[in-house]
Amino acid sequence: MPGTRYGSDGEHELQDRYGTQDRASRFYADQVLDRLNPEMIEFIARMEMAFIATADKHGECDNSFRAGLPGFLHVIDERTLAYPEYRGNGVMASLGNILENPHVGILLIDFVRDLIGLHINGSARIVDDVALRRCVPELPANVKGRAAECWVVVDVEEAYIHCRKHIPHLVPAKREQRDWGTDNVRAKGGDYFGAKAGRREDADATAPALAHH
Repeated sequence: MPGTRYGSDGEHELQDRYGTQDRASRFYADQVLDRLNPEMIEFIARMEMAFIATADKHGECDNSFRAGLPGFLHVIDERTLAYPEYRGNGVMASLGNILENPHVGILLIDFVRDLIGLHINGSARIVDDVALRRCVPELPANVKGRAAECWVVVDVEEAYIHCRKHIPHLVPAKREQRDWGTDNVRAKGGDYFGAKAGRREDADATAPALAHH
């Protein structure tokens, strides 16, 4: 859009400090759009994963992984897309942030075919599944284990390329049938990083000390 100034104040301050204004200006002019063009829409339609960045009202950040069948990220129109929130661990960190601060950043990466990425930044809102389907009947159908509890609808403000220079080439491997929507602790990864076990060890170590008081 003519006259649109992309980038944050911090970006522009650092561009001045490090003398990258010309490179940045070319990137903004050549690659940053305020909507999704047909090539971006086709790219989104075949993605099976996304990384979603959010922050709360204090600016405390979180980044979360989302996945689904191709098309789970649904483009409503060139300025609007939606993705489903499936049953998770109940924490609702991303949705909680969006409730406080609507700004979101979505990163999509094709690790398999074209080795390229797409950034989408915008303003998000939480919409009930039934309510959104009334307005957008072509949303992907709910199936067992992949029923949307709600949707995050994003009004696109910026869309731009993520260069392929450092994107690794990954080859999909066959894996066992995925149990979508499961609450099975082992199937979800269990205590892979030992957080629960570590807390138990800390509690056991603290107990004798408390007993002597």
